Amino acid sequence: MVFRIAMTGATGFVGAETLDQALAEGVRVNALTRSAQPPRARLKWIPGSLEDAAALDTLVRDADAVVHIAGVVNAPDREGFEAGNARGTVAVIDAMRRRGIRRLVHVSSLAAREPKLSDYGWSKELAEKHVKASGLDWTIVRPPAIYGPKDREMLELFRMAKRGFMMLPPGGRLSVIHVSDLARLLLALAQERENSLTRSYEVDDGTAGGWDHKDFGAAIGRAVGRNVRVMATPEWLLSIAARADRLVRGKRAKLTPDRVDYFCHPDWVVGKRKQPPKRLWLPQVPTEEGLKATAAAYREKGWL
Repeated sequence: MVFRIAMTGATGFVGAETLDQALAEGVRVNALTRSAQPPRARLKWIPGSLEDAAALDTLVRDADAVVHIAGVVNAPDREGFEAGNARGTVAVIDAMRRRGIRRLVHVSSLAAREPKLSDYGWSKELAEKHVKASGLDWTIVRPPAIYGPKDREMLELFRMAKRGFMMLPPGGRLSVIHVSDLARLLLALAQERENSLTRSYEVDDGTAGGWDHKDFGAAIGRAVGRNVRVMATPEWLLSIAARADRLVRGKRAKLTPDRVDYFCHPDWVVGKRKQPPKRLWLPQVPTEEGLKATAAAYREKGWL
């Protein structure tokens, strides 16, 4: 019997990679989309959004599992984050209940660990609370910083590295993960029901203790072929830069005041005891290699 997944966020960075891997494995997918998409074998596009209850009913119908990836990483205010992350999650849960679908893999964020630092983290934690109260067979995945060839969120760091410098928060450590590794985990969890129910996992590239900011900046420098001067930038200066970015790029700004607050937190390293069982999943992409491949893809697209 062919396995069928219902997926939100399939046109985004993480979702597109997860969709590609699912189709390559022979999984059938129903995927939500706001705009017309090209047809593909074993894929049914469902026109609609998280605000469209009828579309969500169609999306999850006959699904063996739902992989909820859709969300917002940037919004003008707390209301925007709540709508995109928390209320959108509730809408998916409600559709699953109406259709009697049990299995939910929910993509959260490591930012949910510190909900008081940002509206984004607050909204992701709120979404997790809804998932945990749903009564469904859920698993939550909290990725750290995600990178890969189609990502535009970390692109700014590569562009700075190409110029020979990088502005990063002072001190602290972070974990990262390549998008293909994250996608493999999401698909494995969708099809696994024995050991991961009602569990929350934090996942990374396998680097014990995470990356020091300077070391990670230097690794991006090597990926673009430059010696990079990593500048420890105080929070007040990043806040000024965020306001300037908003003035220049408006809604397209990548550095926002909300992001500054959690960027400057010193500990974004995944918890060792919160990682998935090794028999289920292990990361396969060494970060040095992944960063170089990402830089090469950026150049090919003309982004770098």
